[in-house]
Amino acid sequence: MPPKRSGPEQVADFFTSLDHPLKSAMAKIREIILSSDDTITEQIKWKGPSFVHGGDDRVTFNVRDSHVLLIFHRGAKVKDSSGRGRLIDDPTDLLKWITDDRATMQFASLAEVLENETKLRDVVRLWIAAA
Repeated sequence: MPPKRSGPEQVADFFTSLDHPLKSAMAKIREIILSSDDTITEQIKWKGPSFVHGGDDRVTFNVRDSHVLLIFHRGAKVKDSSGRGRLIDDPTDLLKWITDDRATMQFASLAEVLENETKLRDVVRLWIAAA
């Protein structure tokens, strides 16, 4: 049995085998996230690409039929954030908050990703700095 691949190779395999109408949007999102911070790495987690910083997953794809949902979080385990309020101030208004340290962002087309490229990059940078 060949060794299990991980990291960027595993994500590349995911995209190679992906048959989804938003594949190009997802590839652009991946490019934007990776270019946001040189210390971000990637892996497959929860059946989709996940972006790691400081050993914890920070942004994870959740692929739906009609859109791509990005989940912004601080890792798999809940971390104490009591009394701190929302993890970041979102200047883009693209985040939909689930809890003070977990939010989502949704894209339904490549055009929407391209229109919001700078905003996505800004949110990723803020999230990484704060988490």
